[in-house]
Amino acid sequence: MLTPNVGGDYDMDSLRSLGESGIIRIMERALGSSQRDAIGFGDDVSAVRLTNNLLAVFKTDMLVGSTDVPPGMTMRQTARKAVIANVSDFAAKGVRPYAGLVALGLPANMTTKDVQEVARGLSRGAKEYHFPLLGGDTNESKDLVISISLLGLTPRRKLILRSGAKIGDIVAVTGDFGSTSAGLRALIDEKIRPERLPRDLAKAVYHSDAELDVGLKLAATGAITSSIDSSDGLAWSLHEISKMSRIGIILSSVPISKAAQEFAANYGYDAVDLALYGGEEYRLIFTVKRSLLRTAQKAIGGRLRPIGVVTKRAEGVRLSEKGRDMKIEMKGWQHFRS
Repeated sequence: MLTPNVGGDYDMDSLRSLGESGIIRIMERALGSSQRDAIGFGDDVSAVRLTNNLLAVFKTDMLVGSTDVPPGMTMRQTARKAVIANVSDFAAKGVRPYAGLVALGLPANMTTKDVQEVARGLSRGAKEYHFPLLGGDTNESKDLVISISLLGLTPRRKLILRSGAKIGDIVAVTGDFGSTSAGLRALIDEKIRPERLPRDLAKAVYHSDAELDVGLKLAATGAITSSIDSSDGLAWSLHEISKMSRIGIILSSVPISKAAQEFAANYGYDAVDLALYGGEEYRLIFTVKRSLLRTAQKAIGGRLRPIGVVTKRAEGVRLSEKGRDMKIEMKGWQHFRS
């Protein structure tokens, strides 16, 4: 398949060789904003300045049935997940969603009950995070498509980007990783039927939550220098902070959930890989000023878990734990490659 020769680098590459990140680079070259005060491609959200201090913050994320809906997920859970994915990116930036729009692509063979369940899932997700979905668009499509767009407002100084980490900052997360990856592996590899998934894995796959209140509390402390949501995987997200902030990261531990450890032990998977290289988990990954670590910890209590430190960029992203030193590969969830 030939792709547009925007910038001249990718004209003979297929979408599978490009991957999602390569496609985004093409779009950024063609569409990158010339407005000086805009925040465009390359972060969890986009933003544009409305006044000297006020930003309008935007996010849009699309759910597609064939690539984003695991076996056993109901229509209501699917629609709610589409909302959660967008809210999680706002959480990582410390911004509250103000309102949203939804665009639906619906296969003609869907039933009235299916559409009612989609509507209920959208309504539930929006009510959980206290914003209205004001309308949107509906069209016929060959696959289920739910595209959410959100708007928020924030003072410029409070928006937390991926690019602010400094050497000496503490790297931290808001919980353990691997449960969603383990649950998806169980379903995709047909190790466990959907109705027999252990409770912790089922919740991670079918009813994940965005950590909006946690993100807002962290942003209010002034202690957070960079932040990203983990929906593309822990390793990928750490590399994004490393790239955007031009720093390195040394991990002292990998935060693996008990459920992922048990699944790995029972079915022959690597628990570290499940935690590092999964995806579809909506944790927050962030860097904290060392002098304000206790302030951040107090703001969110036991949710803050230090896992490493920011170092010089030349060190890359590495794990140094109990005598083990290993490079963390830049792998995670990417459409067209995953």
